[in-house]
Amino acid sequence: MSGKDNSLRSISTRLDGKNYTYWSYVMKNFLRGKNMWGYVTGTKVKLSVPQTENFDMLLDAWETDNSKVITWINNSVTQSISMQLAKYNTVKEAWNHLERLYTQSNFAKQYQLEYDIRALQQNDQSIQDFYAAISDL
Repeated sequence: MSGKDNSLRSISTRLDGKNYTYWSYVMKNFLRGKNMWGYVTGTKVKLSVPQTENFDMLLDAWETDNSKVITWINNSVTQSISMQLAKYNTVKEAWNHLERLYTQSNFAKQYQLEYDIRALQQNDQSIQDFYAAISDL
């Protein structure tokens, strides 16, 4: 990664289990901006066989960046979700777990969404806030 970046927090949006689509969009753009998206896609892979004379340095750099991205992800999800990610050693494994968990299509999720949409009321919200709430669902 170019330059120093000591920030622990990546994005202001926190994955809570209901907002995966938006969270993944924001996180993907953040990681692309940091030139770290390759850790999610698997194009930046951990070297396993010493092929170059600077193998140790390259391996250390990969592990440092992988840990940095995992930290960013952990700091942008709720604690219960973060605890689920503790068993994964790579960003790719953690991201794939979240993707499988929150993009699966199932009847319970569909029912919950339909229920939430029917229960939503404008009350004292402005039109813009109410529209945003509907759009979020």
